[in-house]
Amino acid sequence: MLLLPLLPGPAPAAGGEYIVYVGTYTRQKSKGIYAYRLNVGSGKMATIGLVAEAANPSFVAVHPSRRFLYAVSEMAGAGGQKGGAVSAFAIDRATGKLTLLNQASSRGSGPCYVTVDRTGKTVLVANYGSGSVAALPIKEDGSLGEASAFVQHTGSSVNPKRQQGPHAHSINLSSDNRFAIAADLGTDQLLVYHFDATKGSLEANEPAFAQVKPGAGPRHFAFHPNGRFAYVINEMQSTVTAFAWDAARGALKEVQTVSTLPKDFTGDNTTAEVRVHPTGKFLYGSNRGHDSIAVFAIDRKKGTLTPIEHAPTQGKTPRNFAIDPTGSYLIAANQNSDNIVLFRIDRKSGRLTPAGLAFEVGAPVCVKFMAAK
Repeated sequence: MLLLPLLPGPAPAAGGEYIVYVGTYTRQKSKGIYAYRLNVGSGKMATIGLVAEAANPSFVAVHPSRRFLYAVSEMAGAGGQKGGAVSAFAIDRATGKLTLLNQASSRGSGPCYVTVDRTGKTVLVANYGSGSVAALPIKEDGSLGEASAFVQHTGSSVNPKRQQGPHAHSINLSSDNRFAIAADLGTDQLLVYHFDATKGSLEANEPAFAQVKPGAGPRHFAFHPNGRFAYVINEMQSTVTAFAWDAARGALKEVQTVSTLPKDFTGDNTTAEVRVHPTGKFLYGSNRGHDSIAVFAIDRKKGTLTPIEHAPTQGKTPRNFAIDPTGSYLIAANQNSDNIVLFRIDRKSGRLTPAGLAFEVGAPVCVKFMAAK
């Protein structure tokens, strides 16, 4: 089998400095993508400001080369086609500013998630509204071509209001770049595809999917750094499901499902983001309603989870959060209180402590770190 070279990931920056990109909904207070500068050594964070005007750039992804950024846009159409779009930007690594290269159709409605494969050749996008996924080739100049692969999901599940049809909510790649896993909230499935970076193709795997509990609503997905485990956060039932990952077959086997909420919580809640700490010792998940980050310890042998704490996010509706590559800080994006908040991570216990820094930004949805120049 021909192995493609994998580009380096987001290694710690010189001096521990990162540019933090924030994707937003451009409803009232926001005009597009914003950026900040964080020094993980000093814990100081400063505003860069608006770096690109765009329509609802709700989710963003940085190219492994750090030369380009890609953002979904929920809009009427792109390239003469109905549905959403993915925008390609060139990054000025000195300033963090973005320059639009082009837009390409996401081949579906309501694109909500975008990622770049590890060779830097393909963008993968999930379309929530139409329940589909697509692969878009990246050209030499960073711009996007028309979709090289498209898969329309089918099926439904038990909730008549939210699961009447498929709703692809994320798509992620395995560490070896051979498999793409799409979490579909509408069908309660994690669909597994063979991914070919050279062709930009997506082909159904065998087994083709893993099932979660009816009505769970799988949303976002994360692999453990050791490549043996994976986790999906289930939006509708406020749970996290841990899986054993068979990297040879591309197969997921459930080992545990746990609640993201305290036992005494009785209000309404949905979950959003899930992340594994770079050390592989802890897992974090966001609660919208309880407005907290649920923190779990990970059993390194079994992959199972043990609750540690529920840390308030100091805002409303934490849609997304990200952990810097050194594992020192977490930034939570509170969509309905229009702010992002910085937390210190205790590397021994996994617990979160507010760093005393919060920044106003309209309807923040996605946070991504990029090593600065």
